[in-house]
This record gives sequence, C-alpha cells and structure tokens, in this order.
Amino acid sequence: MTTFLQHLGFILLGGVFVWAGLEHFLRFRAIAGQLGEHGFPAPVPLLAAGSLLEVTAGLCVVLGFYRSYAAAALIVFTVAASALALDFWRHSGPQRQGLRSAFIINFAVVGGLLLAMAR
Repeated sequence: MTTFLQHLGFILLGGVFVWAGLEHFLRFRAIAGQLGEHGFPAPVPLLAAGSLLEVTAGLCVVLGFYRSYAAAALIVFTVAASALALDFWRHSGPQRQGLRSAFIINFAVVGGLLLAMAR
C-alpha cells in the first residue's frame, strides 16, 4: 500500500508540472504577452525554457528518471517563478489575497518536491 501511495504521489506531483508546462505551450502567445506586460525580459525564450523544464522534469518525477535532480530543478524553478510572478506584496485587496494564496501553495509544492528528492 505504501508503494502505491508513493507512486500516486509522484504522479500527482510531477503531473502538475507536466500539465502546467503543456498548458503554457498551448497558450504560448497569450502567456508570453502577459510576461512581457509584467516586465519580464525576453518573455518568449523565458517561457519556452520554463515550460520545457516543467514538462521534462515533471515527467522525470513521474517516471522516476533522475527524480532527485528533476525535483531539485523544479524547486529552483518554483521558487524563482513564485518570487517573480506572484509578487503579492506589491498588490492589495482581492488580487493580493489570490497571489498570496498561490505563493503559499507553491511552497507546499516545494515541500513535496523535497520529499521526492529524499526518496
């Protein structure tokens, strides 16, 4: 039972990144435009690299290929993306609350990635 739950956890954890990365590719122009409006430098190559990392490393977490390295890469990505894109401290009201919630959730995901690294 424990092994089944661990595999399910890896599928769910890595799958979140695979899903997000694929969604970024499907909505590439719109998301790159949003990143540009948010002041990100070179939003097109940045989005392409980040999305490719999400899909590739997410699949590695799911399938168990270099899981520790993939989880470490996703930790760096998640922390950087959270700090740059979920800048709740610059906003107020409902927008601040939504961004702060997403920021906190991302750090729960980092916790799961740390567990994946330790496995």
